[in-house]
Amino acid sequence: MTPSTDSYHHGDLRAACLRAARELLEEDGSGALSLRAVARRAGVSPTAPYRHYADRDALVSAVAAEGYRELAGYLTAAHPAPSAPDDLVAVAVAYVRFALDHPALFRSMFAEPCDPGSAERVEATAVISAYVDTLVADAFPGDTRDGLPTAVWALVHGLAFLFLDGKLDAATPEAVAEQVRVTVRAVLSLG
Repeated sequence: MTPSTDSYHHGDLRAACLRAARELLEEDGSGALSLRAVARRAGVSPTAPYRHYADRDALVSAVAAEGYRELAGYLTAAHPAPSAPDDLVAVAVAYVRFALDHPALFRSMFAEPCDPGSAERVEATAVISAYVDTLVADAFPGDTRDGLPTAVWALVHGLAFLFLDGKLDAATPEAVAEQVRVTVRAVLSLG
């Protein structure tokens, strides 16, 4: 494939690099992700991605930010204005579903080194954090326990990785949803 700068001249290089990075992640995992590999996949010169990404961490941050925005879409689609514990359960199912639908992206969002100063990534993660904080505050009004939003997120996030790592039955979407519902309800009933 001959390198082409057409996509850059059309203002599409950044999107082409993100698309290429995601394809590489899904096909070969994070080990295959480099700026050179992204350039090859996008059909641009080896130096072209550096116009938008200083290094691999910056690229991973941009991919992660895209993933966080997609995750936010999954969560709000599950329940746009959750305000009760059962709403939280539906959102938990959506969170795990996102992880299973996009395993390589999910792993890179949470397990890959990234640029901690990336404004795009910081903003995208802040949206998820605020959503979880609001969800927990609305689902448990008057509950002032420190760390409750983090505990809820940790529970659901842990479930996602247990499914991804094959420790829980992910054979069907129904089995996953039921396991998440049962687990989250069991933990919520402890309070």
